[in-house]
Amino acid sequence: MRYLITGGAGFIGSHLAERLLARGDRVILLDNLSTGSMENVRHLKSSGHLQYHLDNIENRQLLAEVVDEADVIIHLAAAVGVKLIVESPVRTIETNVNGTQMVLEAACKKRKLVLTASTSEVYGKNTCVPFREDADLVLGATTKGRWSYAASKALDEFLALSYWKEKKLPVIVVRLFNTVGPRQTGRYGMVLPNFVKQALEHAPIQVYGNGQQSRCFCDVRDTAEALLRLMATDRAVGEVVNVGNTEEISIEGLAHRVKERTRSSSRIEFIPYDQAYEPGFEDMMRRVPCVDKLHALTGFRPQTSLNEIIDRVTAHFQERLEPAAPRVAASSAV
Repeated sequence: MRYLITGGAGFIGSHLAERLLARGDRVILLDNLSTGSMENVRHLKSSGHLQYHLDNIENRQLLAEVVDEADVIIHLAAAVGVKLIVESPVRTIETNVNGTQMVLEAACKKRKLVLTASTSEVYGKNTCVPFREDADLVLGATTKGRWSYAASKALDEFLALSYWKEKKLPVIVVRLFNTVGPRQTGRYGMVLPNFVKQALEHAPIQVYGNGQQSRCFCDVRDTAEALLRLMATDRAVGEVVNVGNTEEISIEGLAHRVKERTRSSSRIEFIPYDQAYEPGFEDMMRRVPCVDKLHALTGFRPQTSLNEIIDRVTAHFQERLEPAAPRVAASSAV
């Protein structure tokens, strides 16, 4: 099989490419490196089954060519990370909505299966946890820039499902819940790599807000496995599926857990949201997935423990320190 991965030099894309190449598939990566990195896929470049293009998905001619070469399109390219979303809302909306529309349009001409990545952010301020795929999406006011990402990804979902219903383009929508692991950068506000990096440097571990907001962290290997199984399942076509772990922990609890696992002397520091992001910033207080649908479709549930995830991220940072970047932490990872 031939797979096109948009955003293929990103954190999740690189792990998926690794899995696909290991089983003998051919992989085409398309990435403009705005948030991805060639370091993520450098170890794959020697594969005779890999080709990559450093360009934007807005390059319609190139996009049409690589879609034509592929059997399946995995659309991961997006503006991600709370820090980036708050600082660059225009880029967030344009990248997510325009990019997805172009991918769907190109795929539709050849009826290629498209798996498109959405996010747990779309559940917004809904308090009925665990979140089920048919739950209401409760977003904040349009004056709160933080919700622009959730709105853009919700529109991506509407677009994808409309292409399936109206044009019979086979699509699968996956809502990812805080995927973490080696190669994830903290540069755009992802919480776990920031906590681990700060702990290893014995610097203050910076928790945004009061730390009582909770998340469930899913190992990138489990996310990759879930996506591969969904793409191999005809019953997943036309569906929206949560992909995440169900082990819940508060962000303050995560800070303490990271400090303990890394044997760090770091103190835990609380930073008000207004100082971390922007005045009036709103957060999701709980983000817990129901993965019954994923299990029903694939027989799989992500189950890698948080301790193992932290240890894997720690080992990655110890092996190769991340390039210097402004030290930021986050209340959540997108």
